[in-house]
Amino acid sequence: MALLLRESDVERLLDMPTALEAVEEVLRQHGEGLAPNQPRRRVFVPRGVLHIMAGGMPAWGVMGLKAYSAVAGKVRFVVLLFSTETGELLGIIEADRLGQIRTGAASGVATKYLARPDSSIVGIFGTGRQAGTQLQAVCAVRPIREVRAYSRDPERRERFCADMERLLECVVRPVEAPVDVVKGADIVITITSSREPLFDGRLIEPGQHLNVAGSNMAQKREVDDETIRRADRIVVDQLEDARIESGDLIDPVIRGVTRWERMHELGAVICGNAPGRERAEEVTLFKSNGLAIQDVAVAWKVLEGGRASGVGSEVPIFK
Repeated sequence: MALLLRESDVERLLDMPTALEAVEEVLRQHGEGLAPNQPRRRVFVPRGVLHIMAGGMPAWGVMGLKAYSAVAGKVRFVVLLFSTETGELLGIIEADRLGQIRTGAASGVATKYLARPDSSIVGIFGTGRQAGTQLQAVCAVRPIREVRAYSRDPERRERFCADMERLLECVVRPVEAPVDVVKGADIVITITSSREPLFDGRLIEPGQHLNVAGSNMAQKREVDDETIRRADRIVVDQLEDARIESGDLIDPVIRGVTRWERMHELGAVICGNAPGRERAEEVTLFKSNGLAIQDVAVAWKVLEGGRASGVGSEVPIFK
């Protein structure tokens, strides 16, 4: 029987350390050629979009897909897990919160391998539903003592900062302008729905690491050409996917600002097959689109936890 896990079950079973471990391991396997991943595909209909992405971890005996619909302003997520040995449907997992934590974990893993070890100040653009897990993940891998947050809505950013300060137990303060996010920060995070660059790339300082995580569509950008030009090292989760979805990179490549050939996949960095940060003064940039294998890996950990603790409901299907 398949195990059905609801959002409340995921909340109970999944924490950031577990997600970080799962995402790092699946990216390591991907870097070794052991975890196949299919880029996201989209089906457009008059009132919305269906998004589908699939991948597998044969070493863990699991493969699966994430599908989510965005219709009339409402988004619904689900992950289906199958056995690579028998084809049996193993799990049906509601995946809104799972996706938030997984997205944060990807940035956390990139930060572990690309940011300076002594990084302690974070600037973040965006205070929405994905922003909190970005900070949780980065704080789990670096000794963060201060966060500076900016978004267009002053009330929202004030509320976000108060909530995150209680959660993270470090200083989290709202700032009034983009320059205040970037100036003096060791790590800069962008996690917005913006279609246009959020700040002037001339603000970028030596030694900074950027997690560019908000957009996964070719028509959207969070960073400008100057930011890409100043990045000494650009890392993506998958080059095949980046060529389809990374507006932050597609446009600069077309204009000759950078080249795909100078970019590396995060899995290759984790495996030691590609360089990470080599000098303290380097500017490193991780462009995150999100991979199906990341969702599969984290969902598998949730499923294991559900089985071990008796959480969830069994569904008789595909007998």
